[in-house]
Amino acid sequence: MTAKFPKESLTIMNELVLPNDTNTLNNLMGGRLLHWMDIAAAISAQKHCNRIVVTASVDNVSFKHAIKLGDVVTIEAKITRAFTTSVEVRLDVWAQNIPSGTLVKSNEAYYTFVALDNEGTKVEVPELKPETADETELYNGALRRRQLRLVLGGKMKADDATELKALFFGGANNSIK
Repeated sequence: MTAKFPKESLTIMNELVLPNDTNTLNNLMGGRLLHWMDIAAAISAQKHCNRIVVTASVDNVSFKHAIKLGDVVTIEAKITRAFTTSVEVRLDVWAQNIPSGTLVKSNEAYYTFVALDNEGTKVEVPELKPETADETELYNGALRRRQLRLVLGGKMKADDATELKALFFGGANNSIK
């Protein structure tokens, strides 16, 4: 299986915030934004895997800036790391008010997808090769984020999360107490 570069998975999606997308304060509903983010992230993951993918997890999504009626939402999604059968996708969300010319970063998040064959069985995904310093930093951090997801989801014991232990305790041989 041929390795791929993060730029090959880059997906940029734009949406116009219309009245049906807003709450009573004329702000974009969080659920609608999460839906758009899931679509952009899935497209990015599919580009990397050349497979059907399903959402496995969504990390904490913080709403840093309200997105208003009439704003243009730009969602940028790109693979940060490939594991055996899954990929992590980073998303950055921007809100632009075209008439005023303002552009603000509203959200960022990490989504994880699992690649499947036509029968719904997990399949291996191509390796990811970061090219830039930023891509390498995201790549290296992905293992810690993955271990945190697995520990919080009850799929890994905290003592087995060596990358997290190294981050918090300065060495992989310390146990979490």
